[in-house]
Amino acid sequence: MSFDRRDQGICLVVAYAKHRVIGRDGAMPWHLPEDLKHFRALTLDASIVMGRQTFESIGKALPRRRNIVITRNPSWHGEGAVVATSFEQALSLAFPGEVYVIGGGQIYQLALAHADRAVVTEIELEVTGDTYFPELTTTCWEEVAHIKGISSQGLSYRFIDYRRTQS
Repeated sequence: MSFDRRDQGICLVVAYAKHRVIGRDGAMPWHLPEDLKHFRALTLDASIVMGRQTFESIGKALPRRRNIVITRNPSWHGEGAVVATSFEQALSLAFPGEVYVIGGGQIYQLALAHADRAVVTEIELEVTGDTYFPELTTTCWEEVAHIKGISSQGLSYRFIDYRRTQS
């Protein structure tokens, strides 16, 4: 089983802990090398869309990707980033092919109605957070594949591929 990019469309890419926690104080409250490797393989040579705070938390543009940053400030500049002031503009700036939305919370909310796929890393970890991923309801989303693993740090996780079943 593999997760590939043959389909065109908008894909949400997220790692979350229990209760769909994705962040605390502007950062991910875990480090999971297996997820980073999975993320890299999925998004290389593609367009990634993120909010300004996510870009700043990463600290730099990710190599071999078109880094599109959504911000309300059109004069904002991030080295290696392309600036968009709306989700629609971000999509128009993307390379042909699947576009990967990588966060944060507000950007996931904007993209959810447009996405046709979600690649989720579900981490078996109880953490306190202040940013959450929206729920993928079973009436609109179907799990089509998953791979279970245990990280080098002993954390259980699952890579899950969801497809939208209806709008």
